Amino acid sequence: MGWLSVSFLTDASRADPLCDALMAAGALSASIEDADAGTPDERPQFGEPGSINSPGWDHSRVVALLEEDADVPALLAEASAAIGLSEPLNYAVGTVADQNWVQLTQSQFDPIRVSERLWIVPSWHESPDPAAINLILDPGMAFGTGSHPTTRLCLEWLERTVSPSCSVLDYGCGSGILAIAAARLGAGRVAGVDIDPQAVESARANAERNEVSALFADSAEPVAGEYDLVVANILSNPLRVLAPAICAHVRSGGCLALSGILREQAEEIIAIYAQWLPMEVADTREDWVCLSGVKP
Repeated sequence: MGWLSVSFLTDASRADPLCDALMAAGALSASIEDADAGTPDERPQFGEPGSINSPGWDHSRVVALLEEDADVPALLAEASAAIGLSEPLNYAVGTVADQNWVQLTQSQFDPIRVSERLWIVPSWHESPDPAAINLILDPGMAFGTGSHPTTRLCLEWLERTVSPSCSVLDYGCGSGILAIAAARLGAGRVAGVDIDPQAVESARANAERNEVSALFADSAEPVAGEYDLVVANILSNPLRVLAPAICAHVRSGGCLALSGILREQAEEIIAIYAQWLPMEVADTREDWVCLSGVKP
C-alpha cells in the first residue's frame, strides 16, 4: 500500500483555509511549509503565546497526503471551491511508499551527548557510554528531548550548578527532562510544574523510567515553597508575565536560570527580572540565550 503526495504553492492568507478544505474533501493530512526553506529568503517563525505577528509565509507550500486511488483533480477542485478560489491550482503529485514508520521515526533520533558525563538516550538505543549519566527519554508530545538549543543550555547550566542534595524546581517542565537531569546530577528535593496536564503525565512517566523521585504538578495543583535552584525553559512572553511567580520560588541566595529567550530579547527580560534579582547572559547557542542570576 502507498499514498499520493500532492503539493502546490500559495500565500499565507490561503494556506490554512486550503488545508482545512483539503481535509474536509478527504485528504489524510495537510501541512504548510516555507516554500523558501533552504534559500536566503527562508523566514523562521517562533510562535509564542501572546505575541503579535503575522503567522505563515508569503510563499507557502501546501502538502497533502491522499489515498493512492484518490481523484486528485476532483479533490483539489472541491477544496478550491470551498474557499472561493476560482483559478486552478498548479500542483505536483508524488508517491509515498509504505514503510516501517516506527523504525523510520526511531532512526531519526540518536543519543545526544550533552557533556562528558551527561547523555540523552532514546529507549531503543544502547548507551554509547554506560558509565555516564544517561537520561532515558523518547520523543513525545511534551517539549524537551534535548535536541533544542534552549534545552541544551539549561542542561549545561544544571550540570554546572547542581550541588548534592540541593532543591530544584523546573518551571514549565514539559517532558520533565530538566528535573530528571537535576535529580540524576545529585539534587535532593526536585519538582516540576506545567500548565499542560499531558506534559505532567509525560514527566511522571519519564521520571519513573529514569528511576528518580520528583514531584510533578499542573497549574491546578500550584507548586509551593522556595528552592535553591529554579530553571524555566519556556518563552519570553510567559517569562514576562510569570516573573513574580517564578522569582517567588527562588530562596534568598538561590539561583535562577531562564531560557527560551532569543538574543534580541535578553536585555528586556534582564530589565524585568531586575526587580527581584540581577541576571546576566550565562551562555548562548545559535540564536538563543540562557540567563542566570542569584537572588539577594
